Amino acid sequence: MYVKNRMTANPFTIESDAPLADVIDLIHEKGLKRVPVVARGGKRVVGIVTEGDIQKVSPSEASTLSIFEINYLLRKMTVGGAMTKDPITITPDALLEDAALLMRANKISALVVVEGANELVGIITQSDIFDAFLDLMGFRDTGTRITIQALNAPGILADITSIFSGFKYNITHIAVYSGNAEKCDVVIRFNAFNTEEIEKTLQEHGYTVLHILRNKEA
Repeated sequence: MYVKNRMTANPFTIESDAPLADVIDLIHEKGLKRVPVVARGGKRVVGIVTEGDIQKVSPSEASTLSIFEINYLLRKMTVGGAMTKDPITITPDALLEDAALLMRANKISALVVVEGANELVGIITQSDIFDAFLDLMGFRDTGTRITIQALNAPGILADITSIFSGFKYNITHIAVYSGNAEKCDVVIRFNAFNTEEIEKTLQEHGYTVLHILRNKEA
């Protein structure tokens, strides 16, 4: 899966020379946590401004300034003075795993998506990646999710899937977690709810069924 499949395309933006109060209004009105900052009159990314950035430059709650004085200061201050310059970016054709690694390595919760001459095309966040993980695992889909412990050896996955094929079950999602060198957990989601027979067959083949989760339509 690629970044372009999960990103928010054409996100809200703000120009770097706009008053800080404008981006505060934008964040509040649209329920945003961050806004890409672009150069005047274009889509070239020059920064990103977050709620945390705004808090750093805003008067504290202990300030003796009046609300009118605070609003005046925020109008005089520009987005460029508060933003994080030259944010970490990624291209739309990058793998989703690359985006996750970049966020984790740099301890950030979002990446600006650019192409060409650093021109904005989207933004991708941790939430987008979490949603992609849930979709890849089919966690919200109707069906049964079964976790099988097996030897971590060549041919095991083919053997397990052949058992499901024998029951005419359609496997919709599959993942393998290698906990150690000897054994692994195979997680399979398929389109059935009655699992007694396949559990029995799996055990007869030497596999251990660790967990079963059934998601039925409301």
